[in-house]
Amino acid sequence: MSIRIREEEWERQYLSPYAALSAESKGRTYPEPACEVRTVFQRDRDRLLHSKAFRRLMGKTQVFISPVGDHYRTRLTHTLEVAQISRTVARALRLNEALTEAIALGHDLGHTPFGHAGEAALDALLKGGFRHNEQSLRVVDLVETYSDDHPGLNLTYEVRNGILCHTGDEQPATLEGAVVRICDRVAYINHDIDDAIRAGLLTEEDLPEECRTVLGRSRKERIDTMVKDLINSSWEKSEIRMSPQVGRATDILREFLFERIYLAPRAAEQKEKIQRLITALFEYYMDNPEKLPEQFRKGSEDDLQLVVADYIAGMTDRYALAEFEKLFLPKAWSL
Repeated sequence: MSIRIREEEWERQYLSPYAALSAESKGRTYPEPACEVRTVFQRDRDRLLHSKAFRRLMGKTQVFISPVGDHYRTRLTHTLEVAQISRTVARALRLNEALTEAIALGHDLGHTPFGHAGEAALDALLKGGFRHNEQSLRVVDLVETYSDDHPGLNLTYEVRNGILCHTGDEQPATLEGAVVRICDRVAYINHDIDDAIRAGLLTEEDLPEECRTVLGRSRKERIDTMVKDLINSSWEKSEIRMSPQVGRATDILREFLFERIYLAPRAAEQKEKIQRLITALFEYYMDNPEKLPEQFRKGSEDDLQLVVADYIAGMTDRYALAEFEKLFLPKAWSL
């Protein structure tokens, strides 16, 4: 018996009846031989972890752009926090941890440089708009490469669905995807508060008193309350949810962050600068597609705006700034 088959048998015996089983996956777009050691979801997790897009998350802003200090979150640290919280919940609920972790590792691969401001800039430029969850799916389906025989990472349906549906109107097809969808919010609410306090924009006492009473008066207490409530409210149920009281307090805290941090005047000033930078890069590559890297020049003329968006969305903050400087800022002549 191979190790993979043994793993699949363990899942059948010990996981919740609501868990997604590796052996019952809806499969991949392009068939491929099974691994003797890893389940399909474990293989997906590894492909995402080793992808170039995952490594670039280290250089992408979460909320605070070019912060002074080493302890502010990036997209990479956010992703790792989401994966850790999601796995804790999945294990407690006897769901498929490998599937949960794979979805968490891939959920933000489509995020642009410069955080939400960069996403808003591309959204205004593309005819059909830009949404980072849809771009994350494009990254794993088209932009990244795993095999010379087909595009993308050839991930399973369940992981692809979880990545796409971690935000937006459509709910995930698996409970593992639903866990990541909620734990993404748990992670960013709490670490964005932490970063805002570090930046001197908030204090703990500024948070709504109802939220502090229900959730706790520190980041540690809030995460502990949210995670335990999520587990207790979802135990042996066919849906993932928080209790009404904790869910309401979480929503109020999220709305508070939008008002005080994400949409604050200081953020609007940064957004205008980033809009100009992203627009300049986008228009330049639309007018000069031959300047795109070779892997991006393979797209058809009809899809040029999507190809340009693929390239820009994949940039780190530093690379986008360097490209703008190289293309648009004059340099002293070499003598």
